[in-house]
Amino acid sequence: MVKAGILVVSDSSYRQERVSTTQHIISDLIASIASESTIKIVPDELDLIKQNLVQWIDDEKLDLIITTGGTGLSPRDNTPEATLQVIEKEIPGIAEYARVKTSMITPLACLSRSICGIRGQSLVINLPGSEKAVKEWLTVLLPLLPHALELIKGQAHRCGG
Repeated sequence: MVKAGILVVSDSSYRQERVSTTQHIISDLIASIASESTIKIVPDELDLIKQNLVQWIDDEKLDLIITTGGTGLSPRDNTPEATLQVIEKEIPGIAEYARVKTSMITPLACLSRSICGIRGQSLVINLPGSEKAVKEWLTVLLPLLPHALELIKGQAHRCGG
């Protein structure tokens, strides 16, 4: 089973001005593949996002890290930039696939700057911050995750076929 981390990136949730619910949705949706989930809420601060990603990957050796929030167009949205500074390999197809599939539900999905990538043997996926978008994106991506994680860990050697 997979050890997962859910990083909520939200200034208002961090200041406890708004209750974030996306972490519970993510936790419920990944329960079929994740044996445990660590949850943390941080503000939209580039260095704090990076620090938490690096700690979870390098120190705690989490297999899967899903961020929620901070992927939009506002000046305070820093999650993709923080993720790009942490990952070693980007996997553009995962985010592109989710944007294409979810844009069939709402064209606003194209405004997400979410990215995905690998550091070490950890997979990092940025999700948007709304409940609706989290459900839509994870519903699309969840079938891909077990095989992606096997490939990252060197446990699967063939794609397709």
